[in-house]
Amino acid sequence: MTSTDTSTDRVYATVNPYTGQTEAEFDALTPDEVTAAVERAHTAHLEWRGRSVADRAAVVGRAADLMLERQDAFAALITKEMGKRIQEAAGEVQLAASILRYYADNAEEFLAPRTIEVMKGEAVVVNEPTGVLLAIEPWNYPLYQVVRVAGPNLTLGNTILLKHAENNPQCALALEELFRDAGAPEGVYTNLFLRISDTESVIAHPAVQGVTLTGSEKAGSSVASLAGKHLKKSVLELGGSDPFVVLDTPDLGRTVKAATMGRMANTGQACIAAKRIIVLADVHDEFVAGMQQAFAGFTPGDPADPATTLGPLSTEKAAQELHAQIQDAVDKGATVLAGGGRPDHDGAFVEATLLTGVTPDMRAYSEELFGPAAVVYKVDTEDEAVALANDSSYGLSAVVYSGDAERARGVADRLESGMVWINQPSGSSPELPFGGVKRSGYGRELSELGMFEFANRRLVRTMPAPKASAPAAPVVG
Repeated sequence: MTSTDTSTDRVYATVNPYTGQTEAEFDALTPDEVTAAVERAHTAHLEWRGRSVADRAAVVGRAADLMLERQDAFAALITKEMGKRIQEAAGEVQLAASILRYYADNAEEFLAPRTIEVMKGEAVVVNEPTGVLLAIEPWNYPLYQVVRVAGPNLTLGNTILLKHAENNPQCALALEELFRDAGAPEGVYTNLFLRISDTESVIAHPAVQGVTLTGSEKAGSSVASLAGKHLKKSVLELGGSDPFVVLDTPDLGRTVKAATMGRMANTGQACIAAKRIIVLADVHDEFVAGMQQAFAGFTPGDPADPATTLGPLSTEKAAQELHAQIQDAVDKGATVLAGGGRPDHDGAFVEATLLTGVTPDMRAYSEELFGPAAVVYKVDTEDEAVALANDSSYGLSAVVYSGDAERARGVADRLESGMVWINQPSGSSPELPFGGVKRSGYGRELSELGMFEFANRRLVRTMPAPKASAPAAPVVG
């Protein structure tokens, strides 16, 4: 997943990817301002953790309500800053609000002490906050990615320092305002316009107890190294090159539609998008013909226009990089069934592209294609499908389609991924754990599991009080 550029220090700016116009700029904080923000977050934590879970949950629940009240404004900001089609932007707002509501409604149950049966006395595990957390979040889902961290950790009692992507500054500020208006005290949730060069100073600060990042493999490796150096807990959600395996299909049109949606949602800029479509030979030709027709139907346009079917990529740089990956495959012999180029249209657009004949010497075989481009592979057996699906350094999510649920489950159980979806495109919901294996990162967000990544699950062991000793006999004589 494309994330913050780790090699340069840039101002934070809103550059509309449809028009190419810079609409707002914000200066990064000075080192002294960063230090002061960390210390405010620590001071806030000392008070915030002392509140009841119900009190903290009420603030998060109020944030959920306010987010829905401000849905149109949030959606417009998302569309302006990263080019998401307006309907999808509205959907992201609703999903983000549902995550906040989920933790507000379930925090007391999740955080209740757990009793352990012991031979004598009592043993209880209590769930406590650990302190200040640094969250480094990407541009592709500028609300959803943030609340996956903020929802569970604010209800737990941790405080959040957010370093958002440089091209989402107004979304970042709107989120800070949201939590402030919901009743979070100063320092509980803080937006940091942080220079990359100042990241280590935040991670190293004694008050900071953990760091979580959603982003590229390169960024994840850098942050994990810093976290390890300073003995801080980290959670990483990195890239994906997710397989979408079609074993058979009693409803070809439905399966083609699912694969197309799984690849093209958010203009293909999703870590769990179906990037490698693996189809058994029996249904391959008919399936590919359906996908070819579907991809040919995407046309570029203004993402703020509900009629638009293909929005721009987040930046011109991202569009150039994806096109270079496609061109590399074409130059080395891949076949283009749809798209393949840059449309004659202003904005950071790449045509909806469908490739076949991709081989291991091409970038498209091993690299994540973060945009509207899919690769289709033809295989003869289930074993071939599994081997090809697992032939990736990534392991985030996977999809298996079949009219035989038992057959699909048998293949799904052999796939190397943190998540697998059967007869449904990969997705996300508050109650479902989210995370990967291999170079897709480690740790889990969402669900009850996401509540405990940065919790101190403290054991309290109590033995019966000792009985008072019998009084000594009086001395006579």
